Amino acid sequence: MANLRTAKKDLRCLLKQTLSQVSEQSIQRQCSYEALVAQETLYSLPEYHSAKSISVYLSMPKAELTTGPIVLDALQRGKEVYVPYIHRADEPASDTPLSIMDMVQLHSRNDYEKLELDSWGIPTPSEASIAGRKRCPGVQSTEHVGTEKPKERGERLDLVLMPGMAFDRRFGRLGHGRGYYDYFLFRYQRSLGKLPGAETQMPFLVGLALDEQVLPEGEVVPTDPSDWRLDALIAGDKLIRRYSSQIGESKLEDVM
Repeated sequence: MANLRTAKKDLRCLLKQTLSQVSEQSIQRQCSYEALVAQETLYSLPEYHSAKSISVYLSMPKAELTTGPIVLDALQRGKEVYVPYIHRADEPASDTPLSIMDMVQLHSRNDYEKLELDSWGIPTPSEASIAGRKRCPGVQSTEHVGTEKPKERGERLDLVLMPGMAFDRRFGRLGHGRGYYDYFLFRYQRSLGKLPGAETQMPFLVGLALDEQVLPEGEVVPTDPSDWRLDALIAGDKLIRRYSSQIGESKLEDVM
């Protein structure tokens, strides 16, 4: 476990160094033009078309593909849109992180545009607004997570857009080190309980990446069983996705 933590830390340091050496022009190009291409690639996915509720991370001003237009597109299409809300756990147990992530619903375009920026420059729902928002499907509270059940189909997430520091072609993802998404998905899976058939299906997980965040062919992100693998990875017009439940079996829609 210590070796895994070290490997992840080393890869994060390497990616930070790599991204710091990318020119401002390249970052701006990827966060503008290539972000538009990545958005169109996302919109072409049948899983996006059919999704009734999606979770979208709200991007940092730099070094991440911008996701604002995706939020607006999903709202315009009538999808339920959920965004991250990070807070202290109500009653953290010994195996529960002190700080965790829920998903909360955006009400409208106007609601999104009024979000205030946090210290990272990321639009974030205010604490005062949380009580009036629908919490993430299947995860209504931080307490008694294992007994929660989604009460209706509309309370489920169909697709989750995930940020990351690094990605590989076997659907591995390296986050920023806090474990927010992995723990959220663990809670979400537990909340499904013993529902029948497709009701226990997890959301379709999609990573969005800058070119420099995708590891070269043959290199992999260090992971353990608690790390969730993606179902699809988008970098500009390049899409790699699973066509089988077997890890590592994939279909490359455009050559990375």
